[in-house]
Amino acid sequence: MRVPPARPPVIRIANGTFYRHHPTGTHSHPNPPLFSNLSFELPSSGAPRNWGIVGPSLSGKTTFLQILRGQHLCFPPTARSFPYLSTEFVPHRLRAATSAIQYVGFDAGNAALGVAASQYLSARYESRREDTDFSLRDFLLGNMEFNSIRLPGEEGVDEKLLEKVVVDLRLETLLDLPVAFLSNGQGRRARIAKALLASPEVLLLDEPFMGLDPPTVAGLSPLLRSLADKASPRLVLSARPQDPLPEWITDLVYLRTDCQVGAMGEKNTVLDGLRTYVRGVWKGGLAEDEMLPVHALGEMGRTLTENGIEGEGLSEEIVNGSARDDQDRSATEPPATTGEPLVEMSGCTVKYGDKVVLGGWSEERDGQTLDGLHWTVRQGERWGVFGPNGSGKTTIVSLLCSDHPQTYSLPIKLFGRSRLPEIGSGQLPLTFWDIQSRIGHSSPEIHQHMPRRLTVRQVLESAWADTFLSKPKLDDVAAGQVDTTLRWFAHELNPGFSSTEVGSAGQQPLNWATEYMFGELSFSAQRILLFLRAIIKHPEIVVLDEAFSGMDEAVRDKCMLWLAHGEEKTYTSGFSKSGSGKHSPMEASVVDSDAARSGNVKVTGLNDKQALICISHIKEEVPDCVREWICLPEANTGLPARFGRLDGPLRTDSKRWREIWAVAKQQ
Repeated sequence: MRVPPARPPVIRIANGTFYRHHPTGTHSHPNPPLFSNLSFELPSSGAPRNWGIVGPSLSGKTTFLQILRGQHLCFPPTARSFPYLSTEFVPHRLRAATSAIQYVGFDAGNAALGVAASQYLSARYESRREDTDFSLRDFLLGNMEFNSIRLPGEEGVDEKLLEKVVVDLRLETLLDLPVAFLSNGQGRRARIAKALLASPEVLLLDEPFMGLDPPTVAGLSPLLRSLADKASPRLVLSARPQDPLPEWITDLVYLRTDCQVGAMGEKNTVLDGLRTYVRGVWKGGLAEDEMLPVHALGEMGRTLTENGIEGEGLSEEIVNGSARDDQDRSATEPPATTGEPLVEMSGCTVKYGDKVVLGGWSEERDGQTLDGLHWTVRQGERWGVFGPNGSGKTTIVSLLCSDHPQTYSLPIKLFGRSRLPEIGSGQLPLTFWDIQSRIGHSSPEIHQHMPRRLTVRQVLESAWADTFLSKPKLDDVAAGQVDTTLRWFAHELNPGFSSTEVGSAGQQPLNWATEYMFGELSFSAQRILLFLRAIIKHPEIVVLDEAFSGMDEAVRDKCMLWLAHGEEKTYTSGFSKSGSGKHSPMEASVVDSDAARSGNVKVTGLNDKQALICISHIKEEVPDCVREWICLPEANTGLPARFGRLDGPLRTDSKRWREIWAVAKQQ
């Protein structure tokens, strides 16, 4: 019996070194080699092999995926090829790597669903539809232009595949909505659906579960598994170390923080190697590689299965307990007493025509029947807002920030005042600019609309400006806070950071902050910068909508500590020796910083006059100080929102998290 010849790999990289710019040219920014002497193959036949690209922030996960698709300069040029795409097994429309290898990313530059980037924030909330408000159905079918025609030979979308993808990704009820109306999580599902409808040879998914609620993640992973089992398409996805990996992932690439490969191969083999490394550092017999930080590996190793998340992180396995102790490493307790109301919603219902997107319920409270959303936020309170994608969380944020046109007609008071004149009150109504100056806001929508041409410093300083592009009004105190924040986060925000570039006073120079633009930063760095912008001027209300998504565990915790204490506190080393002389994983403790000891603190954390409102689908991304919570139902179910109070941080007790989401599952 004749054995058919082996098919060539879809992607072949043999000792290739990659650059963003030509290495012999002159450039204003550093141009280090990316993944020097990289070798990688993605087979086209045999048992399906599905790769996970894992690494902490700034390790180059997105860059690695871009290289697989043919982006960035390769040296030598012949080191990268796509031999399978030129064979008879591949249709002509997929002969080019950019067609055969589809990339789905979820940073702000990729998440617009074809909506004009210049569109203003409130456009998604308007009930009037314009001719350019193409529906989700149009987006999936590729009908996003007027008088569009299909050229001879072009294939349409497979109707059966469309039906299956729409059902599996829970998009049936959204097909006739304009894409601008979709929530962040709904938009992510739509982008994945669009890529699947192209029937590519390879699908690159850049952190596909980021920003999705637990029920959607539970539904999406089996769909991707069905594709993985058939290798149609072949899947490569990226993830942070703390993200549980789907059980159908067969191979791993673990990236170092210097854009080089730390380990590559079969999943269990890579995990065993990393486990040995963590254990070696823990026992003190192995020096920690600063480009392979052990603290980033604490939660790695968990698996996303059909029954939920299983297994323990690498450090949990070693100490047979928590990867970190339960000390307060991210935020202080909320104030014991609360102050004046900052937000008062007294029966809010938001509709687009006949479609109710928030507050479509009645409930009994204190012997009264109340219609719509009734919610009060006071000074000093720390709130978590939860619920499935599309339940109205982002709509609540738009009401708070007055981006939503219906804010004017709804019974809402901000800072004790209405948006409209009140007869006999003697008070002037709040203006949009009043509200914007008193609320700090970080969200995927802000990320999408932040001008890419602003420098790092300009993005931070825009917290004191009326608009992104207007001139900020900074005094000496504000300027000092900006400088302090930039120095504290130089490692995370400066793409060319080097620990050797220290000034005579022991401080990093800040010229980089006026040289690098927002659009040149990594997704993680952009998220960090927008988080810092939201809190830097100590606004009366801080709104963090998925603000920590895209950050690895260590960077996220640093941001949480900054939120709680500013520059007053810092961490000791991630590993410290115990009395027995051994290293205990993740015993990093919070200590006074040099600035606190010298009495020279310029930036402090949350105070008891501020309120915090946090939206997240991941319990580790909820600050420890959050105690009050509201869980919204799915839209149009008629079930009311539920309220509760936590007896401790969500991060340290899964039972608290399950309690909140058990409500959502019943809905």
